Amino acid sequence: MEELKLPKTTDKEEIYKCLTAQIKSLVENEKNMIANMANVAAALRQTFNFFWIGFYLCDNENELVLGPFQGPIACTRIKYGRGVCGTAWKERRSVIVPDVEKFEGHIACSSHSKSEIVVPVFKNNEIIAVLDIDSDKLNTFDTIDQKALEEIVELLIGN
Repeated sequence: MEELKLPKTTDKEEIYKCLTAQIKSLVENEKNMIANMANVAAALRQTFNFFWIGFYLCDNENELVLGPFQGPIACTRIKYGRGVCGTAWKERRSVIVPDVEKFEGHIACSSHSKSEIVVPVFKNNEIIAVLDIDSDKLNTFDTIDQKALEEIVELLIGN
């Protein structure tokens, strides 16, 4: 696949449906998870032009370490339970933050980040990474994003 083919619509569910199918074909024949994470981040950035999209990998029991991403430079390590990423890891669930200024303990890697969603990546019931997406606009993410992004990260483990 050389380029994404996206519908000409503003319907987020329709865009995600089309994108998810293309991501599936993009990652299904590649066994390297880092390569697949890189392409997923690029596909999401190309589709939605979010401010920052990337993965943090579980480096040990206490830290996430920066993985493949698209966007400006980012925090390299995040402690378990800290910030939105660490909270999603600790609570084992996706976290949507409409306004990062109102999230207690938010880690400000960039002052341009206004809202955020973090989706855990599970393998054998253990979190191995989180997908972190920041927007430079408030209230960007909702349950449509959460459901679609949870489906997308599951594609990473299907290999």
